[in-house]
Amino acid sequence: MSTPNKDIEKVEVRVKWDPSSFGEPANDLDIIAATYRADAPYGSPAYLVHFDSRSPDGTITLNRDSRTGQGFGFDEVMTLELDRLSDAYARVVVGVAIQQRDGHKTFGEIEHTVVQIREGYTSLAEDDFSAVATATAAVVAEFVRDASGSWGFRPAVRGFEGDPGSFAATMGSRSS
Repeated sequence: MSTPNKDIEKVEVRVKWDPSSFGEPANDLDIIAATYRADAPYGSPAYLVHFDSRSPDGTITLNRDSRTGQGFGFDEVMTLELDRLSDAYARVVVGVAIQQRDGHKTFGEIEHTVVQIREGYTSLAEDDFSAVATATAAVVAEFVRDASGSWGFRPAVRGFEGDPGSFAATMGSRSS
């Protein structure tokens, strides 16, 4: 992954993967963004954005959602307009979780996974989840607002074992 970057304004988090083999349960990966208040940057998320939930102000949007990984290009795409995010928020953590509806699946069991974080045409980070092959979810990025109001980017791929709901509740904690 790349080095920390500052003055991040608008980013895209993109994920792709191969569909499951014929007769196997679908591979379903989901991007989740957790937004944290300035007065509690490591507390509970102020709100979550994912396939079934939007940001209240429209600054974080899920543009593409796949339940199978079928198709060309990136299967899930989320846009974060950090420059429009209220000063009440100082931290956004982004993760990817594997849906566990039909049994237990890890990143190592899903072929050709890629997560890419871009600002415009600049790639800030790219990873294939191989370092967290036994995990069912992973934090992939952290964006933090500094005292001047500029957003910085901290690349991070940290694995998590559990269901998407428990991951979303704890993905931004200091111990994750």
